[in-house]
Amino acid sequence: MFKGKTLLITGGTGSFGHAVMKRFLKTNISEIRIFSRDEKKQDDMRKLYKNDKLKFYIGDIRDLASIKNAMHGVDYIFHAAALKQVPSCEFFPLEAVKTNIIGTDNVLTAAIDYGVKKVICLSTDKAAYPINAMGISKAMMEKVFIAKSKTVNPERTLICGTRYGNVMASRGSVIPLFIEQIKNGEPITVTDPNMTRFLMTLEEAVELVVFAFKHALAGDIMVQKSPASTIGDLAQAIKELFNAKNEIKIIGTRHGEKRYETLLTKEEYVKAEGLPGFYKVPADQRDLNYDKYFAEGNYKLSSGKEYNSDNTQILNVEQIKEKLLELDYVQNELKQWNKKVPAMK
Repeated sequence: MFKGKTLLITGGTGSFGHAVMKRFLKTNISEIRIFSRDEKKQDDMRKLYKNDKLKFYIGDIRDLASIKNAMHGVDYIFHAAALKQVPSCEFFPLEAVKTNIIGTDNVLTAAIDYGVKKVICLSTDKAAYPINAMGISKAMMEKVFIAKSKTVNPERTLICGTRYGNVMASRGSVIPLFIEQIKNGEPITVTDPNMTRFLMTLEEAVELVVFAFKHALAGDIMVQKSPASTIGDLAQAIKELFNAKNEIKIIGTRHGEKRYETLLTKEEYVKAEGLPGFYKVPADQRDLNYDKYFAEGNYKLSSGKEYNSDNTQILNVEQIKEKLLELDYVQNELKQWNKKVPAMK
């Protein structure tokens, strides 16, 4: 599938970028281009992997010229570059607009100009019924790639996307925070113990992108069916794995947070196609000729049902522990912790 091809990963030094790069580095792909604005992370990556297939491009998706510079000869793009932190986007919403919306449009414009065959844009559950700046910017990002997908023949450039929930132990997520608090002897700070979040490993996030690459049509959004847990049970599971005595302290919800996250809205659920392990949300193919939809209608506006982290499979503490142990990050932290604890006695 990727034999002799060139893959560009925007935001390639991030958690997802690392995971997808490792997934394809072992294949017969010709070249993987890492595009990001952080030269230190690129240098670390270069030294860590020492692989001739990896090529590094310094640039910013906000700058159309810099992304075009990396686009020559590219066959496929996984677009992961984004501002993802809810609080930072909340305080600097225009920065989220510049990166998540305008930056995405720049990537797609360059991809179309250079005849890239396929572009997969990564979105988030926070884009469904968004209440914070990050989610709103990602919702607009989805609108941008769906609209852009209609402007080009998909046989020339096919544009589609994925939407997934929390990636476990990704940079800035709650699992590394809880582990760091345990290591420092601090209380484990939980916003709302009844808050639910989807749980997905980085490997599962990569497989969702691969599934979209194989099966999505222009403008489609592919969604993986995922289990969830309460934040209280997640904290308890981590505490038990580390055999820790830290207090779990409830601090209240933060700026821009929801009690649960949605992967499919009610409006999307009614038209989504259920696939084994996945949902496919086809693009709205209406154009500016609205008359026939006023006169005839198309489909029900709402099914009354949505797919969210409250009505998916909710894992208990033991199941969460099993899921956590799938993560190399958690395994490594446990090894270090178990070496440290006897030395402290």
